[in-house]
Amino acid sequence: MKSLYDVVSYECSKLVTNRYSTSFSLGTRLLNSSIRTDIYNIYGFVRFADEIVDSFHEFNKEKLLNRFEEDLMHAIKYKISLNPILNSFQFTVNDKKIDLELIQAFLESMRMDLNKNNYKTKGEYQKYIYGSADVVGLMCLKVFVNGDTSKYQKLKPYAMSLGSAFQKVNFLRDLNADFENLERTYFPNLNVSSFDEKTKDKIINEIETDFDNAVKGIFLLPESSRLGVYIAYQYYNKLLLKLKNTPSKKIQSARIRVPNYQKMGVLAQSFLRFHLNLI
Repeated sequence: MKSLYDVVSYECSKLVTNRYSTSFSLGTRLLNSSIRTDIYNIYGFVRFADEIVDSFHEFNKEKLLNRFEEDLMHAIKYKISLNPILNSFQFTVNDKKIDLELIQAFLESMRMDLNKNNYKTKGEYQKYIYGSADVVGLMCLKVFVNGDTSKYQKLKPYAMSLGSAFQKVNFLRDLNADFENLERTYFPNLNVSSFDEKTKDKIINEIETDFDNAVKGIFLLPESSRLGVYIAYQYYNKLLLKLKNTPSKKIQSARIRVPNYQKMGVLAQSFLRFHLNLI
């Protein structure tokens, strides 16, 4: 009976989310139960694709990614896959009518990670961010609006701004790890060895602009998703503030984190503000 297999597939995507990202899983738990599974399904797919290009160094990554894409397209077409992560994702793609263009853009950015180590132009940088982050926000938005095309189009630019802001915060947080472990730099023409306060401030100003636009859209989301997205926004804002207050030399040499007790503080404060209608 496929229904049992589908449930097992959804549980696999949930497990992937919980094991790989404490902050994302925290926000997802605060979404309405009617949409939670679909968000787990999306995260499971994007996490595994990202793992292929970032972690499987002892394997032929390009072949793995090609096979992953072939299996995905087969799964979407025939509505089944023996890979439980792809099986759960195909359900959400078909049920929520997620555009294939979004999926293709995401996979294109993953392929850029196979062969590209630095971004010399703003155009290349923006293309990568669109595919690696903005489209993931748009996939989630498809779930949040539950087929309401008008609402999707209205909220689309805000979702893209939020995806961009999250990704840029990740780039700044992981500046040292990306360079040391993967030999990558994402910010255009950035020389990690000469990263200074002026460069850091320029990047942070860019992220703050994205967040200022994104937060307008959070308040327009359906109630079923508003709290979860708001908490994710507040968590990343907390991380950005920590990066802002951290000397550039330390960002250059270490990965900056928000401790778990501070994450719990963000959760409690955001939950209270939400239920007191202060957002």
